[in-house]
Amino acid sequence: MTGVSSGLIVQPHTVEETPVLRVTDVRKAFGDQLALDGASLDVYEGEVVAILGPSGSGKSTLVRCIDQLETIDGGAMFLDGELLGYEEFRGHLRPRTDAGVQHQRRRMSMVFQQFNLFPHWTVLRNITEAPVKVHGLSPAEARARALELLEQVGLSDKADAYPRHLSGGQQQRVAIARSVAVQPRILLFDEPTSALDPELVGEVLQAMKALAAVGHTMVVVTHEMAFAREVADRCVFMAEGRVIEDRPADDFFADPSSERLRAFLARSASARKDTE
Repeated sequence: MTGVSSGLIVQPHTVEETPVLRVTDVRKAFGDQLALDGASLDVYEGEVVAILGPSGSGKSTLVRCIDQLETIDGGAMFLDGELLGYEEFRGHLRPRTDAGVQHQRRRMSMVFQQFNLFPHWTVLRNITEAPVKVHGLSPAEARARALELLEQVGLSDKADAYPRHLSGGQQQRVAIARSVAVQPRILLFDEPTSALDPELVGEVLQAMKALAAVGHTMVVVTHEMAFAREVADRCVFMAEGRVIEDRPADDFFADPSSERLRAFLARSASARKDTE
């Protein structure tokens, strides 16, 4: 059974107990480099989970595997109890077809470090294209939803602008609105502020806070400690491809239980002071 460890597939819980996302003992290697070494994570309805850790700890690889941009080498992932990437066939598991993977990916949205907007389309079209062409919304419904989202992210006056007319922070807010427009079960963020000038970071984080406030289920890979402390329900610390701590945000920062996390938080606090 290629790609999935048979002994590590967990049975989905009952409807009441099933998390939106369950990641169980996931492993991923790039050649001789082990990027994920048995990472596990549950994310429940309406939760904001921040994933923190040093460079190379596997944070981005984990969310890319969840979004099926990378195939896993072991373990399993479930979205609403449905196994991601694989399906049962005659008593065995086999990889899903490309169409099957794409169907599953439509229930998730990823916001990347780079904005990936289509430069020759207006802001409005960047947001409405997928809801109409992929998800079957009428153009009127998609437009109404897009305008509402633009208002939420503070860009209601930019619907007819082109990406080249926007700052980096504005482009990332459009990318966030585009991701929300398809009404995903879960929003994935991969360091959404890392490509921005420092003065533009705050406006993107504010847009993300607004999404959290209305109950979106979110997994956020970030180095923004203040955002994680203020907005996240839980914080996850990764190192060497493994989840070292997974705790409520207040406990995570106030009382880290591992020496690795204590050292990481101390280094982060020192680096923040050096930039002030």
